[in-house]
Amino acid sequence: MHPRMGDLPPGHVVWTPPADARQRFGLGRYLDWLAAQRGHDFAAYHDLHRWSVTDLEGFWGSLWDFFEIGAYAPYERVLGSDRMPGAEWFPGAQLNYAAHMVGRDRDADTVAVVARSQSRGPLEMTFGELRDQVARARAGLQRLGIGPGARVAAYLPNIPETLVAFLATASLGAVWATCPPEFGPRSVLDRLRQLEPALLLAVAGYRWGDKYVDRRDQVAAVRAGLPSLRAVVHVPYAGAGRDALPGTIAWGELIAGAGPLEFDPVPFAHPLYVLFSSGTTGPPKAIVHGHGGILLEHLKNHALSWDIGRGDRMLWFTTTAWMMWNALVSALLTGASIVMIDGNPVWPDLAFQWRLAEETGATLLGLSPAFTMACRKEGLTPGRDLDLSSVRVLCAAGSPLPPAGYQWLYQQVGPEVFVNVGSGGTDVCTGIVQGYPLLPVWAGEMSAPCLGVDAVAFDDDGREVVGQLGELVIRRPMPSMPVEFWNDPDGARYRAAYFERFPGVWRHGDWIQFTERGSSFITGRSDATLNRGGIRIGTSELYSVIEEFDEVLDSLVVHLEARDDLLLFVVLRDGIELGDALKARLSDALRSGLSPRHRPDDIVAVPAIPRTMTGKKLELPVKRILTGTPVAAVVSRDALASPASIEPFAAYAAQHATPSEHATPPEHATPPEHATPPEHATPADKEREHD
Repeated sequence: MHPRMGDLPPGHVVWTPPADARQRFGLGRYLDWLAAQRGHDFAAYHDLHRWSVTDLEGFWGSLWDFFEIGAYAPYERVLGSDRMPGAEWFPGAQLNYAAHMVGRDRDADTVAVVARSQSRGPLEMTFGELRDQVARARAGLQRLGIGPGARVAAYLPNIPETLVAFLATASLGAVWATCPPEFGPRSVLDRLRQLEPALLLAVAGYRWGDKYVDRRDQVAAVRAGLPSLRAVVHVPYAGAGRDALPGTIAWGELIAGAGPLEFDPVPFAHPLYVLFSSGTTGPPKAIVHGHGGILLEHLKNHALSWDIGRGDRMLWFTTTAWMMWNALVSALLTGASIVMIDGNPVWPDLAFQWRLAEETGATLLGLSPAFTMACRKEGLTPGRDLDLSSVRVLCAAGSPLPPAGYQWLYQQVGPEVFVNVGSGGTDVCTGIVQGYPLLPVWAGEMSAPCLGVDAVAFDDDGREVVGQLGELVIRRPMPSMPVEFWNDPDGARYRAAYFERFPGVWRHGDWIQFTERGSSFITGRSDATLNRGGIRIGTSELYSVIEEFDEVLDSLVVHLEARDDLLLFVVLRDGIELGDALKARLSDALRSGLSPRHRPDDIVAVPAIPRTMTGKKLELPVKRILTGTPVAAVVSRDALASPASIEPFAAYAAQHATPSEHATPPEHATPPEHATPPEHATPADKEREHD
C-alpha cells in the first residue's frame, strides 16, 4: 500500500477571509481604531505588519491604549532602549498582570473556568468565585511570608487551584514556577532548585485514565531536595485513603481567611514566572518572563490572531510543563473563559477531546499537529459524529502540520472555521509566525510573521532570504523576550543562547522558508537539518512522508555525517513486522517524495521515539549517542517522557560503533516515571508511556 499523501499540494488556498472579515474579527476592529485614533489606515495585513516592526514605539504604544492597560504609574516612553538583548520597554510604568486576569469589570456570574479531570468530577468557577479565591490565596500566602520577589513553586496538574495560586502569587509580585506531577524528582529538582523557592504546592497523586498514580514518595523527594522551602501546601486531589501529605498545610487552610483583592504595583519587567527549557542535555535553562511583556504580548496574540474575547471559550490540552499552559490561562485577559483538562487526553479513546469541545461549547479548539494526523490516520469523523458548531477557530502549534492535515480539518469542521497554524516557543512565550483572520490559509503554511515580530530567514552569511530555507531570526526586540535567565547576572548564558550566531539578532533555532507572499513553513530545528549531497532538507519533511504509512506510528531520522549514514527509526503498529518489503516501500517513498539522496542507509524498528516532556523528538541527543557519546553525558533520563525509550539507541550505537567511535554499552534502563505524554505524541506513545 502506498502512503496517503493527501489531495492538496502545499500552498493551496483552503480558507479565504469572508467579505465582512474586518467587521467580524478583532483584528479588523483594531485596524478601525488605528485609523480613527492614530490616523494609520492600513488596507492590508502586510502593511500593518511592516509598520509594527519599523515603528516599535507607535505599534506597542497603540496596543497599550487599545487594550486599555491599567497602570498604577504611567510609562515615560514606550522604548527606552532598543538594543537586543537588553531592550527597555515602558520604563517608569507600574502594573500587575494578575489585575488584568481577574477582570473586575466582568460580570461576577460569568463562567471563567470549566475544569474536567479523571481524578474528580467536573467543576466550574465564575469570575466572581475566581476573584474571591485569588483574594483568599493572596492572604494565605502573605501569612506564610510570601512577598515581592519570593519564589512560589507548584508540583501541580492543570486544575483551577493551580490558576488561583498562580494569580495570587503574581498579585504579590512574587515569582511563579511549575512542574506537572508526572515529572520525576530529579527533573523537578533540576528546575526548581535553581530558584530556591520559599513555598511548594503539591498533590499526593492523580488518575491517568482509569489508573491511579501515587506521587507521595516523589513529593517527599522534592521536599528533601529543596532546603529553601518554608512550607508545603497540599492540594487535595487524589481520592480518599491516598490523599495525604504529612507535615503540610491544607489548601483549605491556605484559602480559609478572607482578604482584600489587591495587586502590588511592579515595574514592566518585574519577573512574573520562570519557564524552563527541556533539560535533555543538562540543567534546564530558567527563562524569566515579565509582567508587562506577557500581558501586552498575550493580549495582542489572543485577541488579534486567535480572535478570542468575551463570550468565547478556549480549549487546548496542555500540562503545566508547556508554555501553552501560560497561553491558555491568559485567555482570561480577553474576557474569554477557559477549559482546564487534566488526565489522559486520549482516554477512553482518541475522540475524547472532540467530545469535550462539543460538551463545553468551545469556540477555540487547540490541537497538536501529531494528534490531528493521528485522528486522520485512524479514520475519525468528529465533524459527522458530533455537534462542533460552536468551534469557529481551530489552532495548531508545536510541530509542522502537513497539507493533508489542513485538508482533514476542513473536511471535519467545515469551510467557515478559521484554521490558525503557528509556531513560536517557550523563549518568547508566544507565536512568531501564524495565521491572522484577514489573510488566506494556505495548506502546509503559516500565513505570516506575527504582528510586532520582525521574523525573517537568514542564510549562513546573515542575509535575508526568501524562497529558500534558512535560519529563523528576529531582527527587532519584542516585549515578551526573556527579561533574563535566572542566576545569569552578566547575561552570558542568555547571549550565548540566542545572539552568538548573529550578534544583535535573535536566532531562534528553527529552519524556515518564507514565500514571496509572506507565508512560511518550518521543516525542523536548524541544527538537526539534514545536508546530504549538497541538498539540505528538514527532518519534518521526512516525517511527513514516513508517518503517512498506516503501519508507522512514529519516526526519527538521524544523519551521521562522518560516515554519511542516514538512519531511520520507526515505531510500528502492534503486529507489524519490519520486513524487507516494508523497508523497500519506506525507502521508495522517501526517494520519490524527496530525493534519491534521502533514502535511508538503515531502517530500524524501536518500541518508542525518545521525546522530551513537551513532545519534542530528541534528534540531536540521539545523534550524539549514535556517534559514541555515553548516554549519561548526553541526556537526563528524568527529562524524558519515557526514560526507557533511549535504550534501543544506546544498544544500536554499541553494535554499530566504528573504531573511532568509542561507544559505551547501553546502560541499565531506569523504570519509566508515570510521565505525562508529550503534547505532540501519537496516541500509541501515550498509551505505552503509562503501561
